[in-house]
Amino acid sequence: MPRATNNPASKARRKRAFEAAKGFRGGRKNLLRQTLQAVDRAMANNTAHRKVRKGEFRRLWIARINAAVRIHDTDMNYSTFIHLLATKGVTLDRRQLADMAVREPEAFGQLVRSLR
Repeated sequence: MPRATNNPASKARRKRAFEAAKGFRGGRKNLLRQTLQAVDRAMANNTAHRKVRKGEFRRLWIARINAAVRIHDTDMNYSTFIHLLATKGVTLDRRQLADMAVREPEAFGQLVRSLR
């Protein structure tokens, strides 16, 4: 009986791993064992860092809102601004507020002045 090696499936698995390792340096891109380890680790970090990126964007939006609020009203800071938005029932989220502060500073200034 001839020896069966399952070659098509094995080759496809190796090819998938090497394609995923495109851009890696050294043996991590062309040695199978190192490639598999590097790709597994990269995928795990990718999953974790998708969550981290959301927090980074939130911090960016908060910094932009805080800077814009201080430009339009020197006595007000970010936390006071958010509190006043909540009490007035304004339902804009931080992403929208940060976008407004950057793209439409006049409208954002009117919003800040309307809260006082």
